[in-house]
Amino acid sequence: MLEVCVDSIDGVIAAMKGGAARVELCSSLSEGGLTPSAGLMRAAAVLPVPCYAMIRPRSGLFEFSDAEAKVMLDDIAMVHEAGLAGVVLGAQNADGELNMKLLAQLITAAGDLGKTLHRVIDVVPEPLLALDQAIELGFERVLTSGAEPLAPDGAALIGQMVLQAAGRISIMPGCGLTADNVADVMAITGAQEVHAACRIRVSGDLAFSDFDPPGGRFETSEAEVRKMVSRISG
Repeated sequence: MLEVCVDSIDGVIAAMKGGAARVELCSSLSEGGLTPSAGLMRAAAVLPVPCYAMIRPRSGLFEFSDAEAKVMLDDIAMVHEAGLAGVVLGAQNADGELNMKLLAQLITAAGDLGKTLHRVIDVVPEPLLALDQAIELGFERVLTSGAEPLAPDGAALIGQMVLQAAGRISIMPGCGLTADNVADVMAITGAQEVHAACRIRVSGDLAFSDFDPPGGRFETSEAEVRKMVSRISG
């Protein structure tokens, strides 16, 4: 199955219409995905596709202050209030390893929501150790590019994770997946679910600031979602 990451309500609708089985709901995909707004959470929750909210209060890596942890807990409360299906979490200590104490707090706050460990696992010193820790914490899946910038390049490690998980947790490759390579990555790794943005540049749209991509912005493409779903299903 395919999970699509989006940062707008139109993106949720495009992913849903294209056949995505689940949506990762974010803001600022240009920053790797941050916590979505309350309004976006509420709008997505009424649509007939499961949506998991990214809980990430800022860009950068994943060592969070006490004040940021409080924001994350409040954001999880908003996910409950909105009625979304789950949350996407990750936190690490100063030494780079998973912050088990904070993650346990976040998981407790999430309660019966679905729980995905995000790509923090790609920047820890020992990803396979972190995988066992994710299982211990009670995550249902791990999103990973195999400790490489792009999942196709990390396919060997992703395959190791799938073997080590042995069905106890789902391993979901993500980052750099396209309709052209997704079937190969799934075959190599043994993964049963994948994660992709399926975005295209909106040609002709003016950039608002120097920080926007040259030539316009990106949006989720229903056609790209549909193409990837087709390649996954054979």
